[in-house]
Amino acid sequence: MTTGRLLLLDSASLYFRAFYGVPDSFKAPDGTVVNALRGLLDFVSTLVDQHGPDAVVACWDDDWRPQWRVDLLPSYKTHRVAQASEDGLGEASSDGAAEESPELLTPQVPLIAEALGILGIPVVGREGAEADDVIGSLAQAWDGPVDVVTGDRDLFQLVDDDAGVRVLYTARGVSSADVVDAAWIRAKYGVEPQQYADFATMRGDTSDGIPGVPGIGEKTAALLLDAYGDLDGILAAAHDPDSAVKPRVRASLVENEELVGVMRQVVRVRGDVCGTDVVRALAPLSPEQRDALEAFGTTWGLGGVVERLTSALSR
Repeated sequence: MTTGRLLLLDSASLYFRAFYGVPDSFKAPDGTVVNALRGLLDFVSTLVDQHGPDAVVACWDDDWRPQWRVDLLPSYKTHRVAQASEDGLGEASSDGAAEESPELLTPQVPLIAEALGILGIPVVGREGAEADDVIGSLAQAWDGPVDVVTGDRDLFQLVDDDAGVRVLYTARGVSSADVVDAAWIRAKYGVEPQQYADFATMRGDTSDGIPGVPGIGEKTAALLLDAYGDLDGILAAAHDPDSAVKPRVRASLVENEELVGVMRQVVRVRGDVCGTDVVRALAPLSPEQRDALEAFGTTWGLGGVVERLTSALSR
């Protein structure tokens, strides 16, 4: 399958949102907390109902902090490792849980993957790649419209009106997600989608350990991109004594040129980690899937979630 509307889930973004947004009073009969599991499956039914995708892929962090990005920028997500150590959460587990996963969330992550498998939704990760890279690869290779569901602004760089790629940005919730297209990005940041990665590079992102260019915030970054097009043009202007780049900004860019090049590589999502052969058409549940889902729901105390999923997938 290589056509139709493809829905790409930034899985960790969604199960963290579910974990913190759904009360931990939701428990399985054996006492296991299942708030993230219930919440994420509810998100899936809501997204399928609202957007009618022809296929869904759950994109997974097989490596939430790839070594190649750390080699380029040692500060990449460093504070998250420190926080995990302080909380006594240890190393990332092979089930894809990030190092900073709260204790009550970690056991739910493999259950989420199992439930998605029952539904026929592929769970796709790749060694040495983040979910962002899987999303980037599928969004760029897919021959049809793509909706990327995430709370991560970095993925705004994938927005492409001509290719039908948009982001469903969940900062205000999954059911009321902002539909991010080129006009939305222009209105919010004053840049074009294809400029967003360079914009984010200059601005930086403390949550990911990306320092940005000292003295350059969102407004200055947008003005520079408007004037010079991209980072290559901006750096060329910084080296040109006759350009209109302000002295303080010029000095910061020149002094940090090597860092800028490194951050640019780290910020950009990859487009080469997987192909569209991983995609499967979304279909109504077979009798065998219904039985498996009902049994899974009984074991883990999912209640009405099973019915909502079955209904959403039977459209």
